[in-house]
Amino acid sequence: MKTAFEEYNQIVASIPKDIHKEVEMEIAVSNRIYELMTQKGLSKAEFARAIGKRPCEITKWLSGQHNFTLATLGMLSAFFGEPIISVG
Repeated sequence: MKTAFEEYNQIVASIPKDIHKEVEMEIAVSNRIYELMTQKGLSKAEFARAIGKRPCEITKWLSGQHNFTLATLGMLSAFFGEPIISVG
């Protein structure tokens, strides 16, 4: 009989590598936005008002489950004055 941990590892191992990378990148972008918001001392509501979005949209962004467009990433980089992502 498999343990829950073994079962979990088997499920995770069955997920394609590109999906793992996608999730990793989504979380990294969310963390970067949160980091920059914190550095500027902005709450979700303040940040939303400053960029013309609803607070619920910011919550989705910070959940790590939003598929950002390059236009949005460019707008956020301009707003914060720092890159959200870097491509090298």
